Amino acid sequence: MTVLEDLWYGNLHPVEEFLTDNKEYKGLLRIGAKNREKLENSLFPEQTELFEKYYTATNEMNSVSETAAFQYGFSLGVRLMIESVSIQLTNED
Repeated sequence: MTVLEDLWYGNLHPVEEFLTDNKEYKGLLRIGAKNREKLENSLFPEQTELFEKYYTATNEMNSVSETAAFQYGFSLGVRLMIESVSIQLTNED
């Protein structure tokens, strides 16, 4: 199957796949989860609610940032390919 077919049929999941084998990321994720659990266990109910709001806002902010970075990177890659093909065509004349 081609990349375009995989994209069309929904077989591409870059968000789920790009860090699956990254040991550094997995280690940091474990540390973050462990520290979050310790922090949550030490908070009073009012503090827990405030922390959850902070955590949710941070996750949403990261999602927006990652989406924008992906869009920019994809667009840049396409522009580089277009320029590369244009240069080759120009040089062939």
